[in-house]
Amino acid sequence: MADAGFPLRSFPPEIHLPRAGRAASLAGSMKFWSQFFIPTLKESPSDAEIASHKLLVRAGLVRKLGGGLYTYMPLGLRVMKKISQICREELDAAGAIELWMPHVHPVENWEQGPRWAAAREIMFRTDSAGAGKGRSKEPEFVLGPTHEEVITPLVKQEITSYRDLPKNFYQIGTKFRNEIRPRYGLMRAREFVMMDAYSFDADDETAVKSYFAMKSAYEAFFKRIGVTAIAVEADTGVMGGSFSHEFMVPAEIGDDDVIYNEESGYAANREKATSALVPADLADVAPAGPVEEFATPGVLTIAALAAAPYSVPGEQQFKTLVFIGDGKPFLVILRGNDELEEAKLGSLGFTVFRPATAEEIEPVLGAKPGSLGAVKGTIKNPAALAGVFADRAIRLTGNGTTGANKDGFHLRNVNVTRDLAITKFGDFRRVRVGEPDPKGGRPLQAKRGIEVGHIFKLGTKYSEKFGAVYTDDQKQSHPMVMGCYGIGVSRTMQAVIEQSHDADGIIWPWNVAPFQVVIVVLDPLMQESADLAKTIALAAEQAGADVLIDDRVERPGIKFKDVDLIGIPLRVTIGSKGLKEGVIELKTRRQKDMVKIPVAEAGERIAAAVREAASRA
Repeated sequence: MADAGFPLRSFPPEIHLPRAGRAASLAGSMKFWSQFFIPTLKESPSDAEIASHKLLVRAGLVRKLGGGLYTYMPLGLRVMKKISQICREELDAAGAIELWMPHVHPVENWEQGPRWAAAREIMFRTDSAGAGKGRSKEPEFVLGPTHEEVITPLVKQEITSYRDLPKNFYQIGTKFRNEIRPRYGLMRAREFVMMDAYSFDADDETAVKSYFAMKSAYEAFFKRIGVTAIAVEADTGVMGGSFSHEFMVPAEIGDDDVIYNEESGYAANREKATSALVPADLADVAPAGPVEEFATPGVLTIAALAAAPYSVPGEQQFKTLVFIGDGKPFLVILRGNDELEEAKLGSLGFTVFRPATAEEIEPVLGAKPGSLGAVKGTIKNPAALAGVFADRAIRLTGNGTTGANKDGFHLRNVNVTRDLAITKFGDFRRVRVGEPDPKGGRPLQAKRGIEVGHIFKLGTKYSEKFGAVYTDDQKQSHPMVMGCYGIGVSRTMQAVIEQSHDADGIIWPWNVAPFQVVIVVLDPLMQESADLAKTIALAAEQAGADVLIDDRVERPGIKFKDVDLIGIPLRVTIGSKGLKEGVIELKTRRQKDMVKIPVAEAGERIAAAVREAASRA
């Protein structure tokens, strides 16, 4: 009954002509709501904490199978295909070559690579599900979160000469990550869709060119899909390499902070951000006097030492943290009022590191946590340490107070240069808003952001491990210089929603909308309405839009609420009252006002609106 007056077989073949414009378009004819599947919901799921997660489910884009596992429903799949196609087009234009690699990886590939110890903690193993086979202690196969350990041996096998370089290979497919606490819908999922690419160059100079060519491709991609994405300096983390950039979509519920200054153009994620708090020409402070020990019974925290009767301000204290790196303890010293940015410890070169336990600390330093320090001569077993690493901001203090490595005692007048057993200075602290930015000294600002892409200049870390070398024109062998690149396609879909929605639902950017035009037929059983809907739909399709006809027999209020919820950019309304007046209504999703269009001009005006919207996208 609901689709009466819309006989599919009556459509002429011209509706299958290629679409115009650069928006990703899905092949095939217009869709009818009654014959498609858009299971919208009035209420949000109880486990949805953020707007985009709620709208993903309410608009019928995804359905949850289990923690971090989602089915992409027809509407969501259309968006995913469009995002993927735009990504594919921009990478192809940048010279990348598409392939497809297995997602089940032999574990020996990972064991041979440089990050097995660190990466295995977030990976899924794959074993036989047979009841008669017990699980071995070590996995035989794992599910790939990324594919460096697969592509590098492949390129080693296939490319041997400088004549075949540079090359950049990419794929768009499913990845797996063993998220301990999946949340926020597709933001932290156990199974997700990602574009991952890998460049191979003959030398560092061309590798940098490949890196920035991909950075430009990312910028073009995010512009085309209609989101604001900021490229920020980022930590290389477990991936390694010399430098990297994250692409962050500003959003209040972002999973990371972007530290920036608009005037200078400086931008970095929280883990990588630095400031000009410590001047480059800062002179070392002279000792204030001899080191003095004083009793501090029950004082175990920075705040306790800052309180009366001791009253030592946090910035005048030296905080000593103990970590285990590759099996050996090491110390990190900061000012008492500073926080450690743990990711920055990756610069120290340890493959794996973690905070030490109290049981591991006492045999090395001689005291329990709360009375620790790094003054020369006070460490019980200094030979056990892999190093003492100090944040350079402690030089601003110069003379301070620290633990005596003796329970219930501290030391005052501790001079950084004279007294502390420092192996190396570095940047280990978390920057604060208002500190001078490193580019121009202007105050740093912060905003939350969602990471949707990441690019790394890897260097030769993986090629050396796997023996991926090439021969130059002098018959000399060299390791290939690599880069790797990722875009979270499924995460990007949700990031678009998080950045572009209102109280009524999603507001899709034109190029990734599941449908760009929806024709709402208020009287679907009325032949005049049905015929006009088909005419307008054909005109919109030939202008380059994907079209949905809402032919449901439902109240107008329900139809309008659903259309706003799923966020289609252009809405055409055909009603019996308007037809009596000889008009239809056109409304954009972003605006409340409607425009009345004469029926005689409907096809032409809607096609013009499609072309205008596409030109602005």
